[in-house]
Amino acid sequence: MTGIDFLNTLEGIIQDRLDDPPPDSYTARIAAGGELLAAKKLAEEAAEVALAAVAESPARLTEESADLLYHLLILLRMRELSLETVAAELEARHRPAS
Repeated sequence: MTGIDFLNTLEGIIQDRLDDPPPDSYTARIAAGGELLAAKKLAEEAAEVALAAVAESPARLTEESADLLYHLLILLRMRELSLETVAAELEARHRPAS
């Protein structure tokens, strides 16, 4: 499994935790706080990525980027959207003009 393929696996794990929240799940705690909390966490992670990009090591930027993707996946699944939907939007934007 490649790293990109793991995003689909992670999306499924997140969905499972939203559907049947384990008591000690961070994902379930974020979801229980509602979309506003999930959005705040996503914004916090985005800021950390931006700061890491200009002031931290590549390893730290990688770590913060992973956190950002994770929180994005949580919010997307909470809104019943998928990473596939986002990828399709990016692909549609990339199509060359005729």
